[in-house]
Parts: sequence; C-alpha cells; structure tokens
Amino acid sequence: MFLNQCMTWLADHTDSWVIFGLLGQIVFMARFIYQWLVSERAGKSIIPLGFWYLSIVGGLVTLAYAIHKEDLVFIFGQSCGIVIYLRNLVLLRREKRAVG
Repeated sequence: MFLNQCMTWLADHTDSWVIFGLLGQIVFMARFIYQWLVSERAGKSIIPLGFWYLSIVGGLVTLAYAIHKEDLVFIFGQSCGIVIYLRNLVLLRREKRAVG
C-alpha cells in the first residue's frame, strides 16, 4: 500500500528533469557502494579508479539538473566536486606513469 502511494505521488510530481536528476544521484551514490565492495574484497580501504569516474558522471548529471533548476548552492557544490574528481584522475595518471 505504502509503495503504491509513493509510486502514485512520484508519477504525479515528476517530470523528465526530476528523473534525470535522480539518475545522477543514483550514479553518484553507486560510487560509495562500488568503493565499499572493492574495499571488502581487498580487506582494506581502497578508492578504486572507477570511484572517480562514477563521481564525475554522477556529478555532471547532477550539475546539469542543478543548472536547470537554477540552484546556485547546488551548482557551486557540484562544480567544485567535479574539479576535485578530475584532479584526482590527473594525479593517478601521473603516478601510474612514474611507476610504470
């Protein structure tokens, strides 16, 4: 019953932009699940390369949604995050070149 009410509410209150924004949040959240699973397998805390790619994709989709909504706080937060995720990829590539 509750799930049915939730689905009805979502159908009445969502448009394609909301669905797009939710997908961005799901991708963004998936990075933590991915990192957790990789760490559990290794038996120690690891931030895998895929974590940064999921962060960028989720961040870009969420940023697009924030721009559409004209939410300055959300735009600022996502923009800063994307810069940091990209910088981490640059640092990882430099490290890989130096080692190998």
